[in-house]
Amino acid sequence: MPLALAMPLAGHAAGGVSITSYGHSALLIRGGGATVLLNPFKAVGCAAGLSEPRVRADVILASSRLLDEGAPVATGRFLVTPGSYRVAGLRIEGFAAPHDRLGGRRFGMATLWRWKQGGLEIAHLGGTAAPLKPEDRVLLGKPDVLIIGVGGGAKVYTGAEAAEVVRDLQPRRVIPVQYVSGTTPAGCDQGDVKPFLDAMAGTPVQRPGRTVTLGAPLSDATQILVLQ
Repeated sequence: MPLALAMPLAGHAAGGVSITSYGHSALLIRGGGATVLLNPFKAVGCAAGLSEPRVRADVILASSRLLDEGAPVATGRFLVTPGSYRVAGLRIEGFAAPHDRLGGRRFGMATLWRWKQGGLEIAHLGGTAAPLKPEDRVLLGKPDVLIIGVGGGAKVYTGAEAAEVVRDLQPRRVIPVQYVSGTTPAGCDQGDVKPFLDAMAGTPVQRPGRTVTLGAPLSDATQILVLQ
């Protein structure tokens, strides 16, 4: 893998972003003149009971084509395959990682995403349970904002696994996703956010509601942002 990808990516001008949660691992990120939607879902499985993110975005970044993280419910340029892309003034890098802990033998491969928006380096690990390889760490660098699944189950990091990734990457802000809030849907193998927060004991936690606004640059100390 080329080491150059660890250098800051070219993007729109600085100015920060606003991030709105739709639940599960769907986030809408606005800033730098672009709108990015992550992991649109059908209200099935662990996303049952949630309102589907039927919104318009410049680009949609999906971890896979599974219906709980890559459903065709939103409007925009849909990206799910690893590669280098330029969309709406953003340079976006996607690379493959096993979706599960079995080298992808159960759920195939997922795509991890990295891009710069509003002056912030963002990494999206919403759809993997596999440990990061050394080359993954090089490609991801030190994100300003790390979006990471924490709910456990067959294809999502457990709280302890996610905490280990956070310690490896040392991001400035962490947004946990892919966990259950409230009653667990029938057949869902994911848990809540508490094991992750327990594993990150001592790290400041903020609960800003459904939307958070982040300016650029961010302070260096890691903080966890738990969105509704």
